[in-house]
Amino acid sequence: MDEIIVFGVLILSLVLFVVGKWRYDIVAVLALLVLTIAGIVPAADAFTGFGHPAVITVAAVLILSRALYDSGVVDVLADWYARIPELLTVRIAALGSITAFLSAFMNNVGAVSLLMPVAIRVSNRSKHPPSRFLMPLAFASLLGGMTTLIGTPPNIIISDFRQEHLGAPFGMFDFTLVGVAVTLAGILFIVTVGWRLIPPRQEPMSLGGILDIGSYMTEVRVPANSRFTGKLLQDLEETMEEDVAIAGLLRRGVVYAAPSSYQIIDAGDILIVEADADDLRTFMDRTGFELEVSTDTRAEIDQALSPDEVSIVEAIVGPQSSAVGRNASELHLHSEFGVNLMGVSRRGARFTRRLGHVIFSVGDVLLIQGKDELVQTALPRLGLLPLAERELRIGQRRRLIFPIAVFAGALLLASFDVLSIQIAFVSAVVILLISRFISLQATYQAIDWPVIILLGAMIPVGAALETTGGAARIADALSGMGYFMPPWAMLGVILVTTTLLSAVINNAAAVILMAPIGAGVAQTLGASVDPFLMAVAIGGSSAFLTPIGHQSNTIVMGPGGYHFGDYFRMGLPLEVVIVAVSIPTIMWVWPM
Repeated sequence: MDEIIVFGVLILSLVLFVVGKWRYDIVAVLALLVLTIAGIVPAADAFTGFGHPAVITVAAVLILSRALYDSGVVDVLADWYARIPELLTVRIAALGSITAFLSAFMNNVGAVSLLMPVAIRVSNRSKHPPSRFLMPLAFASLLGGMTTLIGTPPNIIISDFRQEHLGAPFGMFDFTLVGVAVTLAGILFIVTVGWRLIPPRQEPMSLGGILDIGSYMTEVRVPANSRFTGKLLQDLEETMEEDVAIAGLLRRGVVYAAPSSYQIIDAGDILIVEADADDLRTFMDRTGFELEVSTDTRAEIDQALSPDEVSIVEAIVGPQSSAVGRNASELHLHSEFGVNLMGVSRRGARFTRRLGHVIFSVGDVLLIQGKDELVQTALPRLGLLPLAERELRIGQRRRLIFPIAVFAGALLLASFDVLSIQIAFVSAVVILLISRFISLQATYQAIDWPVIILLGAMIPVGAALETTGGAARIADALSGMGYFMPPWAMLGVILVTTTLLSAVINNAAAVILMAPIGAGVAQTLGASVDPFLMAVAIGGSSAFLTPIGHQSNTIVMGPGGYHFGDYFRMGLPLEVVIVAVSIPTIMWVWPM
């Protein structure tokens, strides 16, 4: 009876995962609660999954990914990418290689989010549609994650499963030989054939102007000691060599739209100017004017921000942003997020009212100012997408060496079995916190909590499938195919089954369900468990068939203008390549 209940809960969970009415972490918690209430999962063990080493390791990897981003290492790679010759195949190859390399050591979604603005801007400059770049970007992040233990949560889950059942986990680079072979084959396919299978979609209209930024409408204050005090606007305009337009003037609460050139400038006047980012910087340097912030927060800002910590970042209002339909005043940007709005860019629109009252729309580009750590924390909370390669830093140097050294130290300690992977990486996080390289607030913000909840809830559910005999029953059914199929073909069955599951549900959940089944098939066949666990790991990371199988695929769907079926067009032949390469490679590296 328990076995039937577990199967019923899992089938219903799979249906709910696919339908998507409730988010996957909610579905996972519901599945756990049902099995606990039914007495299949002991109440004392219901939430032990949240302390599972795999969950701790995934959280630590997400935090370290954030620290690597803050270090500026990604900016260095992005700068290098921007200098590559404008040949489509060369740029796709370089983009895939950079993304795969980053994804081997940081979160896949983080790598995609960081490089997506770079890819879109390069696509616009080279006159190629973004769809040519963004799907290869997402797929390369999944391929690169296969190459190391920390590259993707499925690898961490598989390693801990092996620890529980064989007494030893997979090492940091035990995935590398198979992963690199699959990654190289996958990127070679994408560069030579794959991108040609992608329809040349244009960006949807709501996001079509994201990177054609144009000019910002920005407020600047005339300081008391300004050399322009008492002079005419005409005098100011005659000294400006930049393409800057005075769209309005605010004096004592009254806005004068399109003020006369003969308007006298007073100390404390607020000018509403229109300029692009480069001209705005030059204009501010030349005139000595100050970017305007509200008077009630000026004192707080002066105390809280030092020149070395202030950054101004350009960020896009995304489709799911909480800023859509609201203005800066309603969002309480400073009181709640600790940042300030410095400018708004919207194609074809000129604002002559206070920036705090401009209603934001999808595709608007905002200039956000504040402490670097607060800015980086506020953007995801607001649903704003940073243009990483256009970040405007004020006096802030890149700090590459320290976080990379800490990260490398943790890798070495884990690789040589001095410390377990979870202890090594949590230690690295603590060092970065103590050294104040990353703030506590940014640390919590870096963790993808829905994924953590999913893992913590599904681990006991997957264990229930095993303890009730359900996994053994499925393994026996699959093993029956072994009477007329060779072992390598059974390895392919496990890999393909996991791949199909990962196309419709979260790949971590797919691996949790398939790991005991793969191990059961190996035991029934009298074969080594390792090649079957590797097949599950590769299949779990091969979520190329749909946009819902992995967050990397979902992120690029809107900006790339993709349809649901576009993923299948390149994903299916890519899956064939991966199966063809991975099975012989697994059997060579991990003999049966």
